[in-house]
Amino acid sequence: MGKFIEDFKAFALKGNVVDMAVGVIVGGAFGKIVTSLVNDIIMPVVSIVTGGDGYKNLKYVITPGKPAVGDVAAVEEVAINYGLFIQNIVDFFIIALCIFIALRYTMKFMKKEAKAEEAAPAPEPTAEEKLLTEIRDILKKKEK
Repeated sequence: MGKFIEDFKAFALKGNVVDMAVGVIVGGAFGKIVTSLVNDIIMPVVSIVTGGDGYKNLKYVITPGKPAVGDVAAVEEVAINYGLFIQNIVDFFIIALCIFIALRYTMKFMKKEAKAEEAAPAPEPTAEEKLLTEIRDILKKKEK
């Protein structure tokens, strides 16, 4: 049992597992923000344009529902809720756009960091490195 706990601890505390956990938590919060953006800001505007209450209630009823009467049980409505499907597609495109924008700025920032590292002057060689360079140059001359 002790070996199992040690192995699990080594796995759980690796940097990439912790980073992934943070990503999942932040992603969940980001999903809530995007869902609120779609439900509370975009869809009300769409409902004004379409003259209804948005896409949520759009459906094709296959079998209408019937209430319970006497000994006969109630029958639930069977419908294709294509309005919810349309709303989920809108959610997807907004999430994809937000991720694209975030990644684009992240990549620009990373490129700037890489250019700054390239532009930084090389460190002054140590005395040992200078001596090794001289020895290399002398050996090259002897070979010719």
